[in-house]
Amino acid sequence: MLTLLHHCGRNLLTQRAVQSVNKSYYSSQMAKRVAVVLAGCGVYDGSEIHEVSAVLVHLSRGGANVHMFAPNIDQMHVVDHLKGEPSQEKRNVLVESARLARGNIQDLSKLNVKDHDAVIFPGGFGAAKNLCTWAVQGKDCDVNDEVKATLEAFHSDGKPIGLCCISPVIAAKVFPGCEVTVGLEKDDKYPDTTGTAEAINQLGCRHVSKNVGESHLDEKNKLVTTCAFMCNAPMHEIFDGIGSMVQGVLKLA
Repeated sequence: MLTLLHHCGRNLLTQRAVQSVNKSYYSSQMAKRVAVVLAGCGVYDGSEIHEVSAVLVHLSRGGANVHMFAPNIDQMHVVDHLKGEPSQEKRNVLVESARLARGNIQDLSKLNVKDHDAVIFPGGFGAAKNLCTWAVQGKDCDVNDEVKATLEAFHSDGKPIGLCCISPVIAAKVFPGCEVTVGLEKDDKYPDTTGTAEAINQLGCRHVSKNVGESHLDEKNKLVTTCAFMCNAPMHEIFDGIGSMVQGVLKLA
């Protein structure tokens, strides 16, 4: 009986020690204030919904304090996601992004870099249509003024920037010489990566091939990127890759 009590007591102490470590870890993460910038709601004309959810889940698991933002502008166009065709509707990026944020979102113009430790940009065609014009102009695109100002402010303050899917091209346009990934080149599972990587390199940046479950860290510029849905992969692999990106951002923050 004494032996059993001793064994149980030791297990209890071990459990308390683990709980203490976990509490300490999450307490340290709670100080990490992360801005998430959205581009609408829906893969073809806004932010990719599953990518946004994955970012938010991993930030929550990391104990981060999250604030969401979006530019108060019209979408480039609206796509009927059932037909896969543009419609005649007009929608606002901030209003549509509020769907993903459950209404808790602010105009990007109100984002103050001093109030945040990091910023993350999920992907989706909205990143290439609403946050910049990469979808129609490629490497010759323009970047939305508020998006560019946000990126430059975090970069200037030495704060980490996370980007996934197609959104790393925005960093490539704003920060010449940076390193990003949009997946593996010359691989059938990554049908759009090779052409996008070529354009990134033509901007004077360096594309680094990484698989869907990985992220790439540009230490000099504190950019953490992952390919997400640039790869035709199962959902859990995309979720894991985004987790790698989020963890990288929180470690730098």
